[in-house]
Formats: sequence, structure tokens, C-alpha cells
Amino acid sequence: MAELRLEELTAQTIVAARNLALKPGQAAFIAPETYEHSEQDLDPAGSWPRVVMDGEHLVGYVMGAFDPDAPEEFLKAALWRIHVEAEAQGSGVGRFAVKALADEARRRGFSRLTVVWASGEAGPEEFFKAVGFELVGETPYGENLGALTL
Repeated sequence: MAELRLEELTAQTIVAARNLALKPGQAAFIAPETYEHSEQDLDPAGSWPRVVMDGEHLVGYVMGAFDPDAPEEFLKAALWRIHVEAEAQGSGVGRFAVKALADEARRRGFSRLTVVWASGEAGPEEFFKAVGFELVGETPYGENLGALTL
């Protein structure tokens, strides 16, 4: 792998980001029900969409959301989405993306980054725990709520 770098999502990279090949079963975990119900409460000005590049190859996508006035505490600084190309999983791309988002949250004055995920065999729970998120509760929709102290 070349050196990973983060770039803003653009018209040139959005199609590649949407078409990242995931491992079998992972697509079912992309949009937790909690986020689907909370999306209308997000302040679009606080969205932070980025792609992870390995040389000229797009290998990941991360979407953060920052809103200090969000109605729910877990929406104030949140990891909204993370996708890593199947072939690049396990090589540090996801960890790189989470660290970049955590650094941005810290820069904006937040002391905690949250994430929501559903449980399941192909789900992201082990990844989130491996990068430092701790299970801190459950959402009203029965999904896991994790937090990373910054």
C-alpha cells in the first residue's frame, strides 16, 4: 500500500465511493435504522464526507456528522458511515479513517465520538471495538451505541 491520504468527497469521487465492493453480508449494516430516523435532524453544514485514497485508488469512505446543538447527545459528534473496499479491509484503511474523524472531532472541541451499529455476523462490531469504541448503550431502535473518548 502507498501512503494513505484523506480527500474531501467530490463529484469525481462520489461514484467510486458509492460503488466500493464490500465483503458478503456487509451491505446490510451500512445504514443503521437509528440513523435513518435521525437523518432529518442533521445539520447539513456539519457533515464531513471524506474518501481514503491509496495512491490514486479510492479504498474507503468515511462520513462524520458534527452538530453541537443536536437533539440527541450521540448525534453531536458521530461516525455516520464507514466503508472500506473488501480487498483493503484489514490493512489499516478503516483505522486511518476513524483516526482522521476523531482528530477532526477533537479539533472542533468535542471530547467524544459516537457510532451506532446493528449486531450481526458480518457486522462492524469487532472493528469498532478494535479501533477503541466502547459499548455504552442502546438506541431506541435496539441498536448498539458506541463511544470513543477523545
